[in-house]
Amino acid sequence: MIKKTLLALSITFLAGGLSAQAQRVGSTPEYVKALTANWKGERMPDGRPLVPDIVLERLQNCTLEQIWGYLDRRGYRNQVEKDWIILKPGETMTGRVVTAQFMPTRPDLDSLVRAQGKAEGRAQKGGINIWPIDILTKGDIYVADGYGKVKDGTLIGSSLGNAIYGKTGKGVIFYGSVRDMQELKDTKGFNAWVKGHHPSYIKDMTPTAINAPIRIGEVTVFPGDVVFANEYGVVFIPAHLVEGLVSASEMTALRDEFERVLLQQGKYPSGEIHGDWSGKIKDEFRAWVAKYPKKLAITQKDIDAYLAKEGR
Repeated sequence: MIKKTLLALSITFLAGGLSAQAQRVGSTPEYVKALTANWKGERMPDGRPLVPDIVLERLQNCTLEQIWGYLDRRGYRNQVEKDWIILKPGETMTGRVVTAQFMPTRPDLDSLVRAQGKAEGRAQKGGINIWPIDILTKGDIYVADGYGKVKDGTLIGSSLGNAIYGKTGKGVIFYGSVRDMQELKDTKGFNAWVKGHHPSYIKDMTPTAINAPIRIGEVTVFPGDVVFANEYGVVFIPAHLVEGLVSASEMTALRDEFERVLLQQGKYPSGEIHGDWSGKIKDEFRAWVAKYPKKLAITQKDIDAYLAKEGR
């Protein structure tokens, strides 16, 4: 009996050791699916939610405040990070997140990561900082935790920046730094939100996780989250909330525009415009929307449902 118990314990410890040795650099699709289990739609081969391109395009019309309010009301209160150095201020970038975590290099950790990366079939030439870039696809945004390192913390330069843009058509968000800022600015379509820039090369940094949860400042970021980034800040949106957020934000924007029209006309007291709408104002809103000069993503059914709830 004692021998059987010792044998069972030995097997348990051996299994634990093998599990530790098998710790992956890149997350499996199954793990990513478990992280993003609230998403019920189509997925990418790596397990990330495939938020449709049309939704990402519509998201560009939202504001940081609209997004923050929608997420805050649903319990996601730590999704915004501010105070960035922006390569091209004035532009808005949206896309699907690929995450990477970097840590200060120590020889034993670095050796383990390199061996595991080789076992996972990752490139053995060109530096291991290219591993996250290798898996990028169209519409992705490379988001990396470089733990705020600036000097010797430059995760990319102009060459890798162009490689990223070629793969994604997007840019990067780094809680860290880049080099070749001047050359990167000349790459049409590429943008970057970073904490710093420096002429030095990357040094003493090891990528320990790809497509796993990471920390960007005050935000926990999942692979498959959706990024909204502009000159006012960066927000990371859980994939399962994006479509509802976009529709709600479009309705809010439409109402705000209509209210400004009424305020300029001076037809109603401000309290009636900013408060719960009367039936007369609702009818005017319907007529105004029917003549709206631009194509709207929201439908008449959406408008009717919104007005039915208004004033409850």
